[in-house]
Amino acid sequence: MATLSGIALVSSIYLYETYFFTFSEIDREFVQKGPGPVISPTEKYTANAYYEPFGGAAGGVNVWVEITNNIVNDKVQIIYYSDAKSNFAMKWLDTDTLYILNDEPNFPNSNRSIELKVEKEIYHENGLACKSLLMKDDYETCYQD
Repeated sequence: MATLSGIALVSSIYLYETYFFTFSEIDREFVQKGPGPVISPTEKYTANAYYEPFGGAAGGVNVWVEITNNIVNDKVQIIYYSDAKSNFAMKWLDTDTLYILNDEPNFPNSNRSIELKVEKEIYHENGLACKSLLMKDDYETCYQD
């Protein structure tokens, strides 16, 4: 009985974490401001990056990019979440396409750079945003590594 209860509990936690994912679990207590604000050519959007250290001295850093829609009630949404690399930058390619450079030059397999249409696309390195039932209406296309 205890084994079945344990299996049910672990399965429930896994299903919840996978299919009911939101970015609300980002640890904002030790957040560091990254590049930004980067304002779109029409000034409709503002992009800001933030760093989230984890794991102490031996840990790493995650990076996420928030887009603020300056026209629609300053609506904020996260469109990018990944492990931070040493070479990180953002630039607008056109009115609604943001290029995010996230690369470690000496390691070719570490490139997490991408172009995103800010109202339609999202990138989550581990794919949790892509599987989330709660977020599926927030984007048309989801990318993962």
